[in-house]
Amino acid sequence: MTVIQMSDRELSRLRAMIDLADGRLTLEAAGMLMGICRRQVFRLRRAFATAGASGLTSRKRGRPSNRKRGEAFQRTVLALVREHYPDFGPTLAVEKLAARHGLRLGVETLRQWMIADGLWIDRRHKRPSPHQPRRRRECLGELVQIDGSEHAWFEDRGAMCTLLAFVDDATSRLMQLRFVASESAFDYFRATRSYLETHGKPVASTATSTASSG
Repeated sequence: MTVIQMSDRELSRLRAMIDLADGRLTLEAAGMLMGICRRQVFRLRRAFATAGASGLTSRKRGRPSNRKRGEAFQRTVLALVREHYPDFGPTLAVEKLAARHGLRLGVETLRQWMIADGLWIDRRHKRPSPHQPRRRRECLGELVQIDGSEHAWFEDRGAMCTLLAFVDDATSRLMQLRFVASESAFDYFRATRSYLETHGKPVASTATSTASSG
């Protein structure tokens, strides 16, 4: 004996059809209850009278979805991702595939394909970073980060130069800015001396270098 598995919507329609057949509902009331037009109520009533509850179940159940992608489509998508977007996440890759190649699919579908093909690692399976995030210092002046950034700061009005920035770790406040010809140890020493004369000695400091083009 086959057990009919019905969705909530189908169960609601079954109850409405039973009440309609027993005379507890009119055609109009049944249509309003199910949110369908009078013609559809007639169609469901005929199906219920002919096949009972099974007549109300979807005929598409158990069949492959028309939206299911073929193997050739999947291979093509993965080949494009592998060649052009190996470092992209599924969301951005879906946008590029649609815009540049005219291939449209859902983000979740591509995510599953990329995971199965080894092109994407789900966050739940990524290894935790061995470096724990450092908490910011609590008070102004405890830690100062020094960043040197080479850039065409004055565009065509001056030569390329480097900006030395002293940033407070606790507040992200710019404590001191100094333009220098190049990022050298002597320029760092001079800038640091000026900072100490103005703000005093911090507990600690870190230096980074950032190069950017105009």
